[in-house]
Amino acid sequence: MCHDEVALNGWTSTPANPALIFGDKPYIHPPTPMPLDEIEFPFTDPIVSQTLDYVTPLLPRETLNHSMRVYYYGMILKAQQFPTHPLRPTTWALTCLLHDIGTAPTLLPSTRMSFDLYGGIKALSVLTSFGCPTDTAEAVAEAIIRHQDLGVDGEITFLGQLVQLATIYDNVGEHPQVKDLGALVCEESRREINIRWKREGWCGVFAGVVGQEVGMKPWCHSTHVVGFEGLVRGNKLLREWE
Repeated sequence: MCHDEVALNGWTSTPANPALIFGDKPYIHPPTPMPLDEIEFPFTDPIVSQTLDYVTPLLPRETLNHSMRVYYYGMILKAQQFPTHPLRPTTWALTCLLHDIGTAPTLLPSTRMSFDLYGGIKALSVLTSFGCPTDTAEAVAEAIIRHQDLGVDGEITFLGQLVQLATIYDNVGEHPQVKDLGALVCEESRREINIRWKREGWCGVFAGVVGQEVGMKPWCHSTHVVGFEGLVRGNKLLREWE
């Protein structure tokens, strides 16, 4: 496998602890406004198009909007904080669209597995059936499986770290190892993203899903984030758009 393909699909080894990336600063490079119209979403890619058609009837609108916000947060982070990482936008789009597939109302109660672990396996199966290149499908699956695996030891793929940062940004608004998570995206871009892809009470919706999963599956991986439901409900950074 060529190194370019490794980087394009987000396999670059990256510290699991973002404090080793940002140090004691809130960012690597000062964030600046990045109009959403300048960020392309790969709607015309056939695998992305099929995936969007697949998730739309399965996921509530609030979850789909969350997935789109995560896409734009991540694209801004990649462009401004990690400009040397040549991540393929289609790989990132597939990760965002499928990262919460395990929370789908018809899927969450269908398995005893944790939603993120099952979601990664489901994503791999779905993407393979769509003819997605194996390396891309596996990169997406690994990132989804580890997207709640917040920790300080070892390494993670760049794609996995990016989806962790972008999802916790939207869900919690703070990070235990990042000095000021909110500062990673400038206020103008944050406002535009939340106006374009409305939250519609997302924190309450997702906190309810977490509570439902923990009630059904007290062993689930969501318990790895201590007090997760309360952290989501207490999101101060994005409260004005709830």
